[in-house]
Amino acid sequence: MSSLSAETAARFAQAALGHVAREYPNKLDHVMASDADAQGPRALHPIFFGSFDWHSCVHGYWTLATLLRLHPEIAEASAIRALFDDAFTAKKVAAEVAYLARPESRGFERPYGWAWLLKLQAELLAHDAPWAATLQPLADAFVARYRAFLPIADYPIRAGVHSNTAFALALAADYADATGDAEFRALLAGKAAAWYGQDRACQAWEPSGDDFLSSALVEALAMRRLQPDTFATWFAAFLPDLAERRPATLFSPPSVSDRTDGKIAHLDGLSLSRAWCWRAVAKNAPPAIAAVALEAADLHLAAALPHVTGDYMGEHWLASFALLAMLEE
Repeated sequence: MSSLSAETAARFAQAALGHVAREYPNKLDHVMASDADAQGPRALHPIFFGSFDWHSCVHGYWTLATLLRLHPEIAEASAIRALFDDAFTAKKVAAEVAYLARPESRGFERPYGWAWLLKLQAELLAHDAPWAATLQPLADAFVARYRAFLPIADYPIRAGVHSNTAFALALAADYADATGDAEFRALLAGKAAAWYGQDRACQAWEPSGDDFLSSALVEALAMRRLQPDTFATWFAAFLPDLAERRPATLFSPPSVSDRTDGKIAHLDGLSLSRAWCWRAVAKNAPPAIAAVALEAADLHLAAALPHVTGDYMGEHWLASFALLAMLEE
């Protein structure tokens, strides 16, 4: 289930190439200060104007970059390189940075888009190409946002959607590790401990109707990445009944009643993100817990993989979460 074949890589690449430069339909996260701010997606975001919304476009680029690294032989590789050469220019990056500098953009894409931009940059750093160097000013701007925001964020956000703070910590940790930024990693780790370190006996009140993240499991994922020395003890207290497959909801893929509805389609993403998290936490779990975790991961992945492509409401983003799950081995 977990191996990424060239055939699957090509299918995901075709989907992502079909949406990262597709400007409409589009859902902007855009606060306007005057009539002059009434502009279209491409004018506001010369790189990340596609994929229905800014954050999906960012992780669409991450999907393409990851596929290119893992399967450079696929036929879509040349199109990916051409797209990146056109997108990642100093002028376009400067425009994206300038958008962030607007006073009205303080909360822009916080924290989900912040996390994915850093995840993208971490991936680009693994490529023998100028793309990461060109995009670095935008990554620096988002690191600065983390540094400014985390000290004043007294409480976590445990929702199963974009506002989830555990997800934002986990992906930012990947960037900190890729760049060797120990100070940034320490900031993230300290916040994970402060927000989640005392959590016990999680009830897992999920799914909600438009979740694409497991608020329970993504918290565990963040703690595993950022508090590795104490994770095993913490996890045993956080979800103490996993050997008995409780909370039961975490072991059952959600039903998706209408994949043309953008919010309901989130639930396929929930299956994929649960698969990702289950595989990650299984690595540090006792054998009995690891077995049920891996079984749950396979079940969730099988439920959602057939629906990664098909309707645009899922197709513009689901491949990214499928990759997270499939590559967490």
